[in-house]
This record gives sequence, C-alpha cells and structure tokens, in this order.
Amino acid sequence: MVDHVDPLRESFRTAARERPFAIDAIVILPDHLHAIFTLPEEDADFSGRWRRIKGHFSNQLVVAGAATRRRASGALVLWQPRFWEHTIRDETDFEHHVDYIHFNPVKHGLVTRVRDWPRSSFHAYVRRGLLPDDWAGDAREAATGYGEP
Repeated sequence: MVDHVDPLRESFRTAARERPFAIDAIVILPDHLHAIFTLPEEDADFSGRWRRIKGHFSNQLVVAGAATRRRASGALVLWQPRFWEHTIRDETDFEHHVDYIHFNPVKHGLVTRVRDWPRSSFHAYVRRGLLPDDWAGDAREAATGYGEP
C-alpha cells in the first residue's frame, strides 16, 4: 500500500465525497492499514465506506497496470475479506486506539521511532500540538507497551 499512497488517498477522498466521514487517525503500512473514522450522526455504515474505498483503490491499480493477484473467487488479494470494527466508547478508548494506530509501524519493526514512519496521522497530531515529536521514544531504548503483546 505504501507504494500506492496517492491512489489510496484519492480512494478515501472519493468515498468521503459520496458518503461523508472524517479520518481521526490513520497509518498506512506495507500490507495493511488502520484507521479511526467518525461518521455523521445516525449513520453507522462503515462497511459501505470501506467497500467504496477498496473498490476504488483496486480499480485504480488495475487500470494503472499494477501487478495484482487474485483469489480463486476472482477478488483481488489487495484486501483482507473483512475488516475489524470497534465503536469507540469514550475519550480514553479513543486515545488508546489512536496510540495503537500511531505505534503500529514500531510494533511491526518498520521503524524504531513513531516519528520516522511517514504514512501516519501522527505527524498531523504533532503539528496540532496534540503529541510531542518524540512521543513513545525510541524502541531501541525501552519497551513502551503500546498495543497488544
């Protein structure tokens, strides 16, 4: 996914124009992504939005001639068949999920500091003064405990 960030961004924009939502936090990794969306009141259709994002992105890659593999069903291997949905319960739950998202590149061994992964909303949080640039420190120096074991 990180090799095709521009088409992925366009897919998110297209889906949001059709069915509005806000992205509260996101990280794009080589083989998956994590995101927190806020949908309009009285609208809980996460599935429809993900379907549009996945479809638009997949179509853009096929049209561009990107190498793609297909499952026996014909579906592209770009996406896992399902997604995990969680309703944020309160501010603490929101903060824990944002931390998990931002720490994910470190968890997967892609970088040792959160700030070193470019495809993350972490940088917007720093610009807005919500997190310090050195948030979570350096994985080489200490265990931080963000995310599941």
